Amino acid sequence: MVQETRKTFHEDLDEVQRSVARLAAMATESIPRATAVLLGDDDNEAAAIVEEDVTVDRLSHEIEERCYQVLALQQPVAGDLRTIVTAVRLNSEIERSCDLCVNIAKASRRVPGASFPPAIRGLIERMSEEAVRLYRAAVDAYLDGDAELAAAIDDMDDTLDDLQRTFIAAVFEAHEREGLDLEVAVQLAMVARFYERIGDHAVNIGERVQYMVTGSLPEHLKPSATDEASEADAPAAAPTGADGPSPGD
Repeated sequence: MVQETRKTFHEDLDEVQRSVARLAAMATESIPRATAVLLGDDDNEAAAIVEEDVTVDRLSHEIEERCYQVLALQQPVAGDLRTIVTAVRLNSEIERSCDLCVNIAKASRRVPGASFPPAIRGLIERMSEEAVRLYRAAVDAYLDGDAELAAAIDDMDDTLDDLQRTFIAAVFEAHEREGLDLEVAVQLAMVARFYERIGDHAVNIGERVQYMVTGSLPEHLKPSATDEASEADAPAAAPTGADGPSPGD
């Protein structure tokens, strides 16, 4: 009986991992699609990306529910517990990344017919490519349980951060010297932020994969001594129902 329960448990873990991988694939594929919409002003494709976000949200909800069921019914410990907790955190990071792709696609509607200088177009394409590269590395690290690759993603993200800063400077230079419309410039600055945030989500995924594999969080995510002291000094929570009416009232 115990052996059968463990078999079912690991089947559940495998299914959760496959679902997270599927969600991550949807996010990775959405990045270049949203970029093509922005550069090509394709309103039909923009609408498709927005509509597909419903599917993303549904899958994300299913993953979350499955994880909570496994936690409640199987009560995993040690590595298995870290695997489920990591899946919950990755699910959130990936879903938010998909939302950012939707934002990039929607940005095309705010600058209809706008003509971007070649340098601006080139930098958008490079930011998109870097975001995809980061996401693929994060997903590979998760599926392979590769803590070394997961740790490297933070440094890899420096390239996207540098591109974002270069892009912002180029956008406002184009506004001043080439007459790029100010509203278009502002929208493009926001788009650059969306790409940069996608990269940040990939870094967060890498950090959670490190935790899943090694059992240790990166240094900056660990609670500080001050945090631990504050938690220890905090008053105990009141018992449930102590401050409110009882069910019978």
